[in-house]
Amino acid sequence: MEGILSNKQIVVMGVANKRSIAWGCAQAMEKQGATVIYTYQNERMKKSVSRLVGDEKRLVECDVANDDSIQTAFRAIKQRFGKVDGMVHAIAYAKKEELSGSILNVSREGYALAQNVSAYSLIAVAKAAHELDLLNDPASIATLTYFGSERAIPNYNVMGIAKAALEASVRYLARDMGSLGVRVNAISAGAMKTLAVTGIDNHSDLLKMSQERTTDGQSITLEEIGGTCAFLMSDLSKGIAGDVIYVDKGVHLI
Repeated sequence: MEGILSNKQIVVMGVANKRSIAWGCAQAMEKQGATVIYTYQNERMKKSVSRLVGDEKRLVECDVANDDSIQTAFRAIKQRFGKVDGMVHAIAYAKKEELSGSILNVSREGYALAQNVSAYSLIAVAKAAHELDLLNDPASIATLTYFGSERAIPNYNVMGIAKAALEASVRYLARDMGSLGVRVNAISAGAMKTLAVTGIDNHSDLLKMSQERTTDGQSITLEEIGGTCAFLMSDLSKGIAGDVIYVDKGVHLI
């Protein structure tokens, strides 16, 4: 039986290890028949991704903080695979020392860094994909956000502000790319133990609080988030654009 992503090629940006939400998304999409192409930031990250993905052809270096790197990566992807049907942007970064305490401790440099890597990079990759005619019509772009974009979550600080900018970027990109056949959405994933979450001060308290507020008392899983991502990449989601879809088992309700 064919899956909902049969014959589709999807670029996934942001896999760090097997606990990454990006990896959960990639696995769900592959189960639905997609060919997944993985980008990695540098040689150090390549080693981690290579342990999960054995096919060297599907690994492409791409530093989203560098426009030339994005262009080079997308040219390589198009040369190897032709046009693709979607992109999953699962990239965010902030200085660890600025993910604790008061927002007043955030530096100008740290603020700009978080915005550049966590929010502007979505616009940068969408722009490059358009310029290089990488995306099919129809195509889907999905990014990952978190409830800290709306509420002042303890210690999330500058990343919460960056996620708010990311969600605004989703809306503007959806408006401007819709005529190109590209829909853009965000998944607001519930808190779970990933490499990114462990960078937040007192992250264990955040994970506990999140689990206590789910509707069934159980934490969200990679498979559950990945399933929503697979749906957004599929043609079943053609009517959804510019939305933030919560996959947190109801935590945002409370």
